[in-house]
This record gives sequence, C-alpha cells and structure tokens, in this order.
Amino acid sequence: MNIFRHRPLGLLLPALLVAVAGCSAADGSDTVTAPTPDARTAPLCRDLDKALPRKVDGQPRRDPEPPSAYTAAWGSPAIILRCGIVRPPKMIDEKVALGEDPNAVGGGVNGVDWLMEKQDDGTWRFTTSERRAYVQVTLPEKLSGPDDSAQVLTDLAAAVKKAIPEGIASMRH
Repeated sequence: MNIFRHRPLGLLLPALLVAVAGCSAADGSDTVTAPTPDARTAPLCRDLDKALPRKVDGQPRRDPEPPSAYTAAWGSPAIILRCGIVRPPKMIDEKVALGEDPNAVGGGVNGVDWLMEKQDDGTWRFTTSERRAYVQVTLPEKLSGPDDSAQVLTDLAAAVKKAIPEGIASMRH
C-alpha cells in the first residue's frame, strides 16, 4: 500500500518546506530565491555559473540554498549573485537616465555596465546593463561603502564578459 496516495500533497509540502528551511538556517548558509530565466537566457546563466571566480573580494564561494546554476554567493554575510532576473524598473526610469535619481546611477567597471541602486536599508544592488541577460549582485552591509563595491565588480567582470554577450536582455521574464 502506498501511504502517499492517501495523504494530500498539500499537507506534505508545507512539512517539507519547514524541514528544508530549518536545515538551511542551521548550517549558516544563505537562502536565495533563484530566478527562472527564459529559454534564451538560461544557457547564458549556466555558462556564467561555470565562469564565476572561486573568490570575490577575497571571500570564498559558498553558494546559497537551494542549489541553482542561477545563483552564487561569496563570504559571510554573503555577496549574492542572481542571473536571469527580470529587468529592474529603474533600468528604464527616465530620472535615472537623466541623473536625477540619487539612489540609482549607471556606471561601468572593467567593460561591464551596471545599474547601481541604493536599497532602503543602505546596501547596494548592481544589475548588468547592455548584456543579453540581467545579472544582479547584492552586497551585504559591510561592503556597501562607496569604495567597497569596486573590488567585487572587478572580480566578477571577466566572468560576465566571457559568459554574457553584449546586447539586449530578453523581455520575456
């Protein structure tokens, strides 16, 4: 007799989620929601995952839970990378383009252009622009000073240039 046939899946799923969440918190790993890139973007993100450096800003790679080719992390608290995200609204905000938004600005590091957004908690989030996939990097508070992000973006630039060609990211997310 199959006991799962008689138990509603709706009761089993919450129990599994609680168990997984408990394991993630116990081992100190970060939990990150993996993006769901479209068919055009997913292979680029998988290529990026293979090209990413072992260390960023001197911190070793220790990927978040659940494991995904679309997420990566370094250090603790973690520098988080997500590939294949939806285009951020500020990417097409006229105020940002005109330099009138004090919390968002464009810039480049080692041949990779980034939208830099200051978050409500004072940390910074960076999203690639002019690439065929959006790659987002979120810095922890300890690395959110004006000079701290440069090394992180420098360390990631070669992998982004290698795996994510220049162009326009897919609009279907």
